[in-house]
Amino acid sequence: IRKVNTENNTTIFLVEQNANLALKVAHRGYVMETGRITLADSAEKLLADEKVKKAYLGL
Repeated sequence: IRKVNTENNTTIFLVEQNANLALKVAHRGYVMETGRITLADSAEKLLADEKVKKAYLGL
């Protein structure tokens, strides 16, 4: 995914249940709850966010 993104300068929209995996390959992330975006930030910041860690990453 990163290779395609980098080599082709192409935006990729990834929908993935595994938040940890998705945020490790993403530049930005969006958290949706009941059909609404509740968090949006860089993948790095979302991985460090305590709410995200507890609710979605099992940490």
